[in-house]
Amino acid sequence: MVYKYRTKGTCARTIEFELDGEVVKNVRFEGGCNGNLKGIGSIVEGMNAKDVIEKLEGIRCGFKTTSCPDQLAKALKEAVENG
Repeated sequence: MVYKYRTKGTCARTIEFELDGEVVKNVRFEGGCNGNLKGIGSIVEGMNAKDVIEKLEGIRCGFKTTSCPDQLAKALKEAVENG
């Protein structure tokens, strides 16, 4: 299933991804640091959503209370819970 998440507090505006069961696929960020976010998407490709959440949740960007990886964790958590 394809999910689209509107981020809060980051340069990236949205995150779109697919879940095949609990396996993360095709992560795409709109806006933000293009190379870094492509890298994050590539790294989490094929991982279990719960493992991604565990690794990325709580990461901060500078003085912000969140980051693009943290927002991906929030998006995945919401998708898994609302499945």
